[in-house]
Amino acid sequence: MTAEREDTDLAARFRRLIERHGPMPVSRYMGESNARYYTSRDPLGAAGDFTTAPEISQMFGEMIGLWLTDLWVRAGRPECAYVELGPGRGTLAADALRAMASQGLKPAIHLVEGSKALRDVQAGALGDAVFHDTIDTLPDDLPLLVVGNEFLDALPIRQLVMTEKGWRERMVALDEDAFVFAAGPSPMDDAVPDAMKDQPVGTVIETCPAAAALTDALAERLARQGGAALLIDYGHLAARTGETLQAIKAHRKVGVFDAPGDMDLTAHVDFAVLAEIASAQGMTHASTMQGQWLMALGMGARAQALVDKSPESAAQIAQAFERLTGGEEMGDLFKVFAMTPPDWPQGAGFG
Repeated sequence: MTAEREDTDLAARFRRLIERHGPMPVSRYMGESNARYYTSRDPLGAAGDFTTAPEISQMFGEMIGLWLTDLWVRAGRPECAYVELGPGRGTLAADALRAMASQGLKPAIHLVEGSKALRDVQAGALGDAVFHDTIDTLPDDLPLLVVGNEFLDALPIRQLVMTEKGWRERMVALDEDAFVFAAGPSPMDDAVPDAMKDQPVGTVIETCPAAAALTDALAERLARQGGAALLIDYGHLAARTGETLQAIKAHRKVGVFDAPGDMDLTAHVDFAVLAEIASAQGMTHASTMQGQWLMALGMGARAQALVDKSPESAAQIAQAFERLTGGEEMGDLFKVFAMTPPDWPQGAGFG
């Protein structure tokens, strides 16, 4: 392998780092892998690696747009900004903004996106949008309507594993030339909540410091500026143990060590932690399953309206509806979390 090839081959770079400095934390492996992956391609659609809810049906983005509009109306119709975290191809934003505009809401568009490839696609889909690398540069003088769909799951997680010597950080090591998991040398018992410390050997606990920090920062922003945050992802509503790190390539699950930097690494979102953070910031918050939320917002009626308009597409619409709301599909696996400051209305669909 040439030196130039080694510089572009993330697996080779990881092997050199581990050989020189020892095992690396799972968080670093995931973080650097996804940074390489997302900045180098458009991962969505049939030619990519996965499909998200907005790509399945326009109904998904429309429900989000109407949810935001309802909040805006009840808050007194203030000037505000639409913010999306990791907006993919801009499909969700386009559908949501169209639904908002139908009700008189036409906010400025701000997109938090680090991928040059995806920024180009989003600009083509949405036109006049302001791009940001992080939320730090978002407007600070007006309410923010923040949406993040399948954004948190790609943030790097930290894994802790119970060993015969106590809790240790889970690392990525080498067994000859193959990547393997290994327990780190330093005790990590103080990092484990008391309620979860007494676990069998081999138990894994996952945390996501980046998701926690982002939620905290958004809550602080909304408390000062007003607005709402709507975060949708696959995950769990109650604290739990177990590893959920997985890799997707070409719409199929692959091994998490198969192709670092050339596959999508994700983990389930711990919505219980997000709720704790929102509470600590004094935010009003709620969470539920995606299917229940979409149905409560009236997606059944929207699906029927689309069928009435295009009867020839009835089967396709029904299939998309089932994928988004069905308990065996995305309806139960994906969760919806919303938070608003106390002086703003609570979001619909969580009753």
